[in-house]
Amino acid sequence: MNSHWVPGNRITLLENGEVYFPRVFDAIAAAEHEVLLETFILFDDKVGRELQQALLRAAGRGAVVHVLVDGWGSPDLPPSFTQPLLDAGVRLRSFEPARRLLGARINMLRRMHHKLVVVDGRRAFVGGINYSLDHLAEFGPLAKQDYAVEVEGPLVGQIQAFCRANLDAPQPARHDWLQRWRAIRHRRSGLEAVGEGAVAAFVTRDNRGHRTDIERHYRVAVRSAHERVLIANAYFFPGYRFLRDLRAAARRGVRVDLILQGWPDQPWVQKASALLYGHLMRAGVNVYEYVERPLHAKVAVVDDLWATVGSSNLDPTSLSLNLEANVVVRDGAFARHLSGRLEHLMQRGCQRVQLPTPGRLRSAWIALRSLVVFHVLRSYPSWARLAPLRAPRVVPLRTDST
Repeated sequence: MNSHWVPGNRITLLENGEVYFPRVFDAIAAAEHEVLLETFILFDDKVGRELQQALLRAAGRGAVVHVLVDGWGSPDLPPSFTQPLLDAGVRLRSFEPARRLLGARINMLRRMHHKLVVVDGRRAFVGGINYSLDHLAEFGPLAKQDYAVEVEGPLVGQIQAFCRANLDAPQPARHDWLQRWRAIRHRRSGLEAVGEGAVAAFVTRDNRGHRTDIERHYRVAVRSAHERVLIANAYFFPGYRFLRDLRAAARRGVRVDLILQGWPDQPWVQKASALLYGHLMRAGVNVYEYVERPLHAKVAVVDDLWATVGSSNLDPTSLSLNLEANVVVRDGAFARHLSGRLEHLMQRGCQRVQLPTPGRLRSAWIALRSLVVFHVLRSYPSWARLAPLRAPRVVPLRTDST
């Protein structure tokens, strides 16, 4: 795996934009030396403009500010948004700028799906929250439910090294030694562990050397579970082995609860996940659909001892194509807190899915349909990989390229 466990961290759960945005913007605005920010989506709306102002304040006090956005997720930033940043010295870059055919974006594969911030090498933010208004309740019924973490302690060195390596283009082959060397140097520079703190790892997925690292962390945790597995995930369509691990855990007496989308931002997502319900529920897995608003979470807790928060969904795109980043935590206090928040979510806004009892002929048809669709969707990454795999482009984002 492209990660190693580091003790002595303080990991703080941040739920939804109302909590997340003020913490991130205040940290950025107070930066003295360096801001590293990577995001899938940055929009020119209320939230985006608040981020813009925080970045301008950091640059104004002399901090070196790097911003990397995904070209497909953030294709339409206008000059009125980008030019003030460029004038202030902010170094804007785009990962694989959007390519269009008849006005439609066509390069949607292998996206940079990270949501990362590192400030002065001392504080980092990792999660699933983008910089857009739909992560605030004021957006209305379609506002997203999501999570992130704030990290303080030695793990920040790993995240900082990773982001610095991505300034020109992600270079997976270098991450292992580069992250370790910079993390060691970072600790020696005087950054103290936060008390005894949490043991944590920064885990990423790419399309070269670390294709399955996030999935492997999940599977190891599920296979070692004794009491409970609790997963909240927006886009849930994992592969055979992951499904087999969940079923095996339920059959050996572990309580396995899945919180999935009941009010999806993309209806086909719910339909795809629903194909797996019967297969999982017959093994004893409990499925809940969150129906209060769209679920955008990518979090999990196992035995109130292990937890993860990040950008990776449990679907073919995240597990097989996108560049993703999660924090994995071994800390009882953090895991229990996240578990409690997810329990609150289940009680407040979820409906438990009941296993239907159709007739024998209909059951056979449903099983056949599910099998066919499952194989088609699971083959999607394999087809996508037939496209030439070249080094990803990271280009300066100028006003004439937005």
